Amino acid sequence: MTNEQIRNVAIIAHVDHGKTTLVDQMLKQGGAFRSNQVVAERVMDSNALERERGITILAKNTSVKYGNYKINVVDTPGHADFGGEVERILKMVNGVVLLVDAYEGTMPQTRFVLSKALELGHKVIIVINKIDRPDRRISEVCDEVIELLMELNATDEQLDSPVVYCSGRDGTATLDPNNVGNDLIPLFETIVRHIPAPSGDATAPVQMLVSALDYNDYVGAIGIGRIERGTLKTGMNVLLSNFHADHPPVKAKVTNLYQFEGLARVAVEEATVGDIVCVAGVEGVSIGDTLCDPVDPTAIEFPKISEPSVEMTFSVNDSPFAGKEGKFVTSRHLRARLYKEAVRDVSIRVSDTDSSEAFRVCGRGEMHLSILIENMRREGYEFQVSMPRVLLKEENGVTMEPIDILIADVPQPHVGIVMEKMGMRKGELKTMNAVGERMRLEFSVPSRGLFGYKSEFLTDTKGEGILTSVFDKYEPYRGEIDRRPVGSLFP
Repeated sequence: MTNEQIRNVAIIAHVDHGKTTLVDQMLKQGGAFRSNQVVAERVMDSNALERERGITILAKNTSVKYGNYKINVVDTPGHADFGGEVERILKMVNGVVLLVDAYEGTMPQTRFVLSKALELGHKVIIVINKIDRPDRRISEVCDEVIELLMELNATDEQLDSPVVYCSGRDGTATLDPNNVGNDLIPLFETIVRHIPAPSGDATAPVQMLVSALDYNDYVGAIGIGRIERGTLKTGMNVLLSNFHADHPPVKAKVTNLYQFEGLARVAVEEATVGDIVCVAGVEGVSIGDTLCDPVDPTAIEFPKISEPSVEMTFSVNDSPFAGKEGKFVTSRHLRARLYKEAVRDVSIRVSDTDSSEAFRVCGRGEMHLSILIENMRREGYEFQVSMPRVLLKEENGVTMEPIDILIADVPQPHVGIVMEKMGMRKGELKTMNAVGERMRLEFSVPSRGLFGYKSEFLTDTKGEGILTSVFDKYEPYRGEIDRRPVGSLFP
């Protein structure tokens, strides 16, 4: 059976390619707001840090109406450090909208998120965004996307993906790049036509994989996921099972059931196959769990999340200024908060150390851990952290270290200084191409070589450079990197 009136789709792209802005327009044209309602820009970026930094950190669900169809949309982060957010929600959808900037083209995170979608066999809609840019390269970017699909061993069906040309800022879409559209109807039509409707047996025992978590002070933990089969009802008794756990299923009861209507959650009595729902009242629920009917407690396998590559030590503040800022200063508070974060964010690993006042926290990169630090600081936690360190591995007696693919988009006069600094940080130049009046340099560089480089890069390029990176693979250790090439004088 298929639920023909529903389409579940995720919008994936590299950072700053315009996902959240496009979702804004989809919501406006999908009737989520009143005609006289004042709506903030990037309405899906509801977190304070997201609005301040102009990036998406957490994957979020919403829905839009198009005719008789309900399109459940998941807005995802574009920064590589939050790739775990993308990986965990891909089991929730049946297809993806791959957004690519009409000037920048395919970037490191484009490759990463697209490869994860192709591994799950998802249908792909290619959207070339920002076609109103004066420096657009529409035909070249289309060729880059097709080449990327071929490199990632896409199927013939995925290679034949439809292409839509959009201006997310103006809320227009068209199938002809030479004609500017008037609205997003071509995009909605393509989603309805190309993304398959969710399928499953609505009469079978219920089964729902939890792909995201939320928390409410009144109802506690809220599990978010797609119903794979059966019908879920308010007040229903279920079993909480996990494919990777060795403990028996746990009994639970669904006290509240919600669906997404625009930006709001609407309470419903029941939901069926293909619906993305929020389930409250299930104590102890975590990402990767399956809500099952007691008759058939079969768990669904959760996709393996890429391992973290950077670690830091979080410890109790023992400096002379201890107790001056935060409300939560003890190791008990710090430990509870870190382990709570590890439940919500599947990319983070937290473990105890030999000291009862220090904890080892592993994440996907500097920004990933810095966002956690800033959130905890704003919540009133006081602690101290160590320098970031990369996670090394031993393979056949050889020390292996994480390697990133880094792309630097810089004005031509600044190419020399960027190549010099990358050489000092054990970077290897892979490709160098002219893109308009700028140069795009691709390096293979150790992850540890990028620590603290962003501010130095902006200084070297007079603030005009664009730097992006994504984890690539583990390679043999490339040797020591001189952290301080010049001396310092202390009074």
